[in-house]
Amino acid sequence: MKKYNFSAGPSILPQQTMEETAKAILDFNGSSFSLMEVSHRSKDFQAVMDETVELFKELLEIPSGYSVLFLGGGASLQFCMVPFNLLERKAAYLNTGTWASKAQKEAKLFGEVVEVASSKAANYTYIPKDYTIPTDADYFHITTNNTIFGTEIHTDLNSPVPLVADMSSDIFSRPVDISKYALIYGGAQKNLAPSGVTFVIVKDEILGKVNRPIPTMLDYRTHIENGSMFNTPPVVPVYAAMQTLRWLKANGGLDAMYKRNKEKAALLYNEIDRSSVFKGTCQVEDRSLMNVCFVMTSEYEGNEAAFLEFAKERGLCELKGHRSVGGFRASIYNAMPIEGVQALVDAMKEFEKKIAK
Repeated sequence: MKKYNFSAGPSILPQQTMEETAKAILDFNGSSFSLMEVSHRSKDFQAVMDETVELFKELLEIPSGYSVLFLGGGASLQFCMVPFNLLERKAAYLNTGTWASKAQKEAKLFGEVVEVASSKAANYTYIPKDYTIPTDADYFHITTNNTIFGTEIHTDLNSPVPLVADMSSDIFSRPVDISKYALIYGGAQKNLAPSGVTFVIVKDEILGKVNRPIPTMLDYRTHIENGSMFNTPPVVPVYAAMQTLRWLKANGGLDAMYKRNKEKAALLYNEIDRSSVFKGTCQVEDRSLMNVCFVMTSEYEGNEAAFLEFAKERGLCELKGHRSVGGFRASIYNAMPIEGVQALVDAMKEFEKKIAK
């Protein structure tokens, strides 16, 4: 039986990424040594770091004047690194979910924070649209995709101040106009690599403008100057990221991924909207292409555990919603084939026939 992993993260990765990384863990570049034990300053691993950076720049069409970094600490560490490096007077934040709220909380340790809008009162079921970004803010922070609640900002926003984005869960899912952003960051464990590495894309000219002293490891300039090698980088996740980026390039790049992702999401959302048993949780225009959240209709509440077991018996795994919201969540990142989504749709139809009144 074919199994499909719908986990929100750590999540499904391309088969190529897992196979090639497994080979390198046993024997890296024919050296008879494991990738886990070779020096990060060796010629062979430097080539890995260089290629990963170049593939980032190529696939995302990153303009000159930006640096690509691979750091530790996850996106959660970036919640404080961003304001540490950028917040001098005040910052503006858009509160669209749990992670956006956590990022905003950390920024308050460094200066004034203006919450330009929030969808918290509606349980984060939509992306606020009508708000004003203060023109005297040092930066405006957004979270482009909200894994817990299943909403997504589908376009690259225009901002009168430097735009900072947490793209942990939708990076490489669509083309992005990098020139509209001053800084993009994210944990890799959604669309890129196993957990353990964090990517940062930063416009060099925005750095060095705050008066506060910044600890060496928390200063982006440290890592730019040292090519992400100031300390030992997470070598295995970086290598896995390189393999995923190779896979992305070989499969048509971001235009092709975006087309596939829209097709997969449409297939699943159409079934949710048709079903008498399931219903969506978010406003239609803000539905995520990456994390599809849904619940039982009121008539069939109480059947959640039964459906999860029903799905698991058919190889459809990790569909339980986040503990804070319940229901179901199907994460359909780049590596999820449309066959997996079709299998889920078929199971939903079969389950409906089984319990329909």
